[in-house]
Amino acid sequence: MKSCGEFWGRTWNIQDIFTLAVILALHSLCAFVPFHFNWPAFWVAVTLYVVTGLGLTLCYHRSLTHRGLRLPKWLEYLFAYCGVLSLQGSPIEWVSTHRYHHQFTDRGKDPHSPINGFWHSHMGWIFDSSYRMEA
Repeated sequence: MKSCGEFWGRTWNIQDIFTLAVILALHSLCAFVPFHFNWPAFWVAVTLYVVTGLGLTLCYHRSLTHRGLRLPKWLEYLFAYCGVLSLQGSPIEWVSTHRYHHQFTDRGKDPHSPINGFWHSHMGWIFDSSYRMEA
């Protein structure tokens, strides 16, 4: 079980630092939204939300991870590209993590187990790629 001390007291690798920097930068930019709001930008954001959501739910999750949805290859590649735009990793990395999660659901080896606490299960695991290196 990971505690806050284990999370903050660990050695950070370059991938984890980069992930944290990107997330912080994107969320910091949100502070400027009230001063630069316009409707065309709003609709672009909504469209990208839907496009990346389709990439994750249809392609990454349903089609690639669980093989519950068959898509023509061109459409699978298009949706996979849309999933990459979500900044949640490559298709192979996402699928691998999700399958690992199902293999060890809510146990010690689950990458985002609630056993490790609320913060870790929802966000903390994103900043800790060490689970990918375990045997």
